[in-house]
Amino acid sequence: MQKIKSLMTRQGLKSPPESLSDLGALESLRVPGKEEFRELREQPSDPQAEQELINSIEQIYFSTDSFDIVKYELEKLPPVLNLQELEEYRDKLKQQQAAVSKKVADLILEKQPAYVKELERVTSLQTGLQLAAVICTNGRRHLNIAKEGFTQASLGLLANQRKRQLLIGLLKSLRTIKTLQRTDVRLSEMLEEEDYPGAIQLCLECQKAASTFKHYSCISELNSKLQDTLEQIEEQLDVALSKICKNFDINHYTKVQQAYRLLGKTQTAMDQLHMHFTQAIHNTVFQVVLGYVELCAGNTDTKFQKLQYKDLCTHITSDSYIPCLADLCKALWEVMLSYYRTMEWHEKHDNEDTTSASEGSNMSTEETNFDRGYIKKKLEHGLTRIWQDVQLKVKTYLLGTDLSIFKYDDFIFVLDIISRLMQVGEEFCGSKSEVLQESIRKQSVNYFKNYHRTRLDELRMFLENETWELCPVKSNFSILQLHEFKFMEQSRSPSVSPSKQPASTSSKTETLFEQYCSVGNPFEIHANHNDEETEDVLASNGYESDEQEKSAYQEYDSDSDVPEELKRDYVDEQTGDAPVKSVSRETLKSRKKSDYSLNKVNAPILTNTTLNVIRLVGKYMQMMNILKPIAFDVIHFMSQLFDYYLYAVYTFFGRNDSLESTGLGLSSSRLRTTLNRIQESLIDMEVAADPTATLTAAEERKEKVPSPHLSHLVVLTSGDTLYGLAERVVATESLYANVKKCSNEGRALMQLDFQQFLMKLEKLTDIRPIPDKEFVETYIKAYYLTENDMERWIKEHREYSTKQLTNLVNVCLGSHINKKARQKLLAAIDDIDRPKR
Repeated sequence: MQKIKSLMTRQGLKSPPESLSDLGALESLRVPGKEEFRELREQPSDPQAEQELINSIEQIYFSTDSFDIVKYELEKLPPVLNLQELEEYRDKLKQQQAAVSKKVADLILEKQPAYVKELERVTSLQTGLQLAAVICTNGRRHLNIAKEGFTQASLGLLANQRKRQLLIGLLKSLRTIKTLQRTDVRLSEMLEEEDYPGAIQLCLECQKAASTFKHYSCISELNSKLQDTLEQIEEQLDVALSKICKNFDINHYTKVQQAYRLLGKTQTAMDQLHMHFTQAIHNTVFQVVLGYVELCAGNTDTKFQKLQYKDLCTHITSDSYIPCLADLCKALWEVMLSYYRTMEWHEKHDNEDTTSASEGSNMSTEETNFDRGYIKKKLEHGLTRIWQDVQLKVKTYLLGTDLSIFKYDDFIFVLDIISRLMQVGEEFCGSKSEVLQESIRKQSVNYFKNYHRTRLDELRMFLENETWELCPVKSNFSILQLHEFKFMEQSRSPSVSPSKQPASTSSKTETLFEQYCSVGNPFEIHANHNDEETEDVLASNGYESDEQEKSAYQEYDSDSDVPEELKRDYVDEQTGDAPVKSVSRETLKSRKKSDYSLNKVNAPILTNTTLNVIRLVGKYMQMMNILKPIAFDVIHFMSQLFDYYLYAVYTFFGRNDSLESTGLGLSSSRLRTTLNRIQESLIDMEVAADPTATLTAAEERKEKVPSPHLSHLVVLTSGDTLYGLAERVVATESLYANVKKCSNEGRALMQLDFQQFLMKLEKLTDIRPIPDKEFVETYIKAYYLTENDMERWIKEHREYSTKQLTNLVNVCLGSHINKKARQKLLAAIDDIDRPKR
């Protein structure tokens, strides 16, 4: 319609309201008759074609600026004129003019009743004006009469004073209007500075001032503009609120909350915030996975962007799976940390005075308290909701790839990330992460069953190829030096006993959100998980240094240097006589140099297979530490490693069929029961007896492994090797011994471990107090007692068994109790136990 009016102006026509401005020309106005436009309206036409013609008119014809149409058309002519093209272009212009004229005619006919009505109103107005002219004439006549009766000078002074007062008021109004007119510039500056509370406060004040001057037409337009500006501020405020979800900034969030309080929309802000958090989780995981998928695809194919998140996860390759998972958890951590800090902000500001916060928002104290309660409930409910969304996104990612394709270290790394994420969830909302646990437990159990079966077969291979020679490790060898046990290293190193430490030294464990609230990320610690540290556990040629090796060789360089214990060991098993002549001096010297060098430095007696089993135990413990829901299954499998190793050592070196038949082979019924249990539950005896067993039978026995066979390199029937005495000793001693000594630091760590155990146990049960807690604590602390105090303690605590008391005394030997005191304490224990016999 505006375009039609513009064309009418170009053609010299005036719209009815504009033409009525000249009252002197009212007589020349007339109502157009329908006959004048009948010719145009009766012409056959296509409305759609006419509209297309109107739409094809160049935009410049509808411009409100004045321009010369003829000049414009002439300038468009090409240098070389073509009559046919000019005629075609002329016909096009005529068609456009005809379409516009017809449209104008239609609009005029459509508005003709209103035009007639308006003309009648104008006529009535003219009559009223004529009456007013008469009234004015009479008024002037009366004024002339009054003028003659009063002093013209005095009336002039009064008129000027009144005019002055009016002009002063007008000046103030104009200044206020001028300030209001410049408000939009200041508002734009404040929005660029992200000063949302100031912008809203200024806008509200301007609206209040504009209502005072609403009788001015310019102010009416300004008031509408201010309302639009306020709506624009709300839109920008919503965008600013969405930024909180990924990178919480306390100053930024404070401004946003103050702005919403001024608007009286704190509840709306909280609803919007939760919507933004949900959207942030979806967008974050999608962008992370999409980035890796496009990176692995090697192109920017837009087909990936159109996929659903669930389908997108299936395109992650095995090489990029772990880095993508780590980045995914990092990104989700940032979202949850922002929510955590948002809750911290509200908890902190709940105790502050709300008078200044609610100023200008017309909110009463009751409304403010209601909003606080609403926000608190909304935030508490949002914890579980957000964590559920995070779990579902990660679960979808995990289900997108079969984890059985990964190697053990990679699989452990995946579980470590998920375990850390579940820890984050538990600290975030107290959830046990059922969704993640359920999704990972089944895959973990299946993976670990296959892994354990492979390790048992590998262990059988090690055992069947083991020569049972000493593996030269250093005297300070510890399982913590092995790469598989690095996860057990902790920063605790107490130097005094817990009983001597003040109670105030115990502090609450710092949560991940407290630890990484300001800087860092709990998933960044895995960045270099593939960097294996070197292990320095093996001694050189059985010695820890070249000087030690030289000293040992010089010490045993003569015929008389054979130790008495070595002579006693090398006896005939059947007769008990001294060794036969076949045991040469060189044999004894070689034995003493290789077998006793480690004993001089108190090195543990290990074999290559022993180290391999220890490493497996470390891996299994790492699995239990990372994925606690399957810890029971893992510890069962771990026990099978020792059972199989024990059974192999017994089968190789302890079994004597001739004695077994008489029942004299095993003096311990407990050992006999243990071996029978291992054989029934773990050893597959049918494989050796029937190698052609059916597939069904093999499936039924998949939980078992064949019995190992001793390597042919190990000779147990030759007198030259003392019937494998060295191999027998090494094999027996290599079996995971009891603790014979204990240090203050070790006992302190034992009590710390017990405290950690109690903390975990209290989370699993509501029983308070934990039964027998004092029973264990008292036993651990008794280690620090002196000789006299321990003797009195032993006599007073009859609840402990004789074996427990004896072990307590034995571990104290060498630390703060000597051998004489040990004998005295053991005698006291024996006196206590004698009446029970």
